Amino acid sequence: MAPISGQWFDALKPEFDKPYYKKLYDRVSAEYNSDYEIYPPADDIFNAFDFTPLDKVKCVILGQDPYHEPNQAHGLCFSVKPEVGIPPSLVNIYKELKDDIGCYIPDNGYLENGHVREY
Repeated sequence: MAPISGQWFDALKPEFDKPYYKKLYDRVSAEYNSDYEIYPPADDIFNAFDFTPLDKVKCVILGQDPYHEPNQAHGLCFSVKPEVGIPPSLVNIYKELKDDIGCYIPDNGYLENGHVREY
């Protein structure tokens, strides 16, 4: 698994020595070391922290949108790579953003900053 780094590392560091975190880390590590197919790939699980500096966070959307097909999950909730169809939950989020604040609806579901294309 890729490590947490940067501002997020400093903010989360106090949690790393707590029993719950060690138990969670060991469980996730064991799953990635098993014969199961796990999504996203281990190097992508902390992409949200890598792509978003803590001091730029204004809003956090928590959700559960499990991906069950290869190449869908890449470490950002609701996001898929550009060549993958937009998941229904993200379509709904896009519609709400357009209705509420006038955002354009992108033609893809890739939410990494700078990659969402508008039409």
